[in-house]
Amino acid sequence: MKAALLLLAVALAAHADERRSGRDTMSPALRTLQADDAQHPAQLALALGREQWRAGPKACASCHGEPETLRGAAARYPAWDNGLVDLPARIQRCRVRHQQQPAWAPEAEPLLALSALVAQQSRGLPLQPPRGPELDAAAKRGERLYTTRIGALNLSCAQCHDERAGLRLGGSLIPQAHVDDYPVYRLEWQSLGSLQRRLRGCLNGVRAKVWDWDSAELLALEVHLARRSAGMAMQPPGVRP
Repeated sequence: MKAALLLLAVALAAHADERRSGRDTMSPALRTLQADDAQHPAQLALALGREQWRAGPKACASCHGEPETLRGAAARYPAWDNGLVDLPARIQRCRVRHQQQPAWAPEAEPLLALSALVAQQSRGLPLQPPRGPELDAAAKRGERLYTTRIGALNLSCAQCHDERAGLRLGGSLIPQAHVDDYPVYRLEWQSLGSLQRRLRGCLNGVRAKVWDWDSAELLALEVHLARRSAGMAMQPPGVRP
C-alpha cells in the first residue's frame, strides 16, 4: 500500500512538473519585461490602482490599510459568497456595499488597476483556489465547457491548450491556459485586461457565441482554470504578446 501511494505521489509530481506558465512560452525579451518592474507596461495601471486605493471617504485603505495586507488574497479566487465571484467581482462588491458607489463597467480602467494592485501582492505565492460544494459543481461545469467543441470552427479549449500546447499559432507558442499571472498586459491590446476579456476573445476567435460578462459560464470556466493552475507560483500582472 505504501509503495502504491509513493508511486502515485511521484506520478502526480511528474505531472505537475509538466505544467508551464504562459510566461515560460514567451520570448526572452517579454519575460525580461515582465520581470522588470521599472519597464513593466502595467506600471501606470498599478500607479492608478494605488490612487484608487486611497480615493474617497470610504477608501480601500480605511478598511485594509496598505495593499500589502492583502498578500495571498488573490490566490484564493474565484470564491463563493452567495454566488461565484472572481477578484474583479469582489472589488465591485466592496465598491457598491461598503463605499456606496456605483459599480464600474466591465474592464473599466480603475477596476483593472485595483485588480492588478491586489493581485500583485500575491507574487510568488501558489494559487490556492478554495473548495466547497458550490465551487466543486462550478468546476465540473467549467471542465465540461473546457472540453466541449463550440463555434463555427468546432474547437474546444482543450484542443488548443492541451493537445496543441507548445505548437505555434500565428507565430506565437500556444500556452497551456494557466491563470497564474492575471490580470495581464497584452501587447495586442496595448492595455491591461482581465481573464474574462481573454476568454471572451477566445470565444470570438472560434466564432462562438460570446458569453456575457460575469456569466455563469465564464465564472465556471474560471474556477476550472484556477484548479488546473493550483500550486503554480503567481507573478501578476503578467505580460503577454
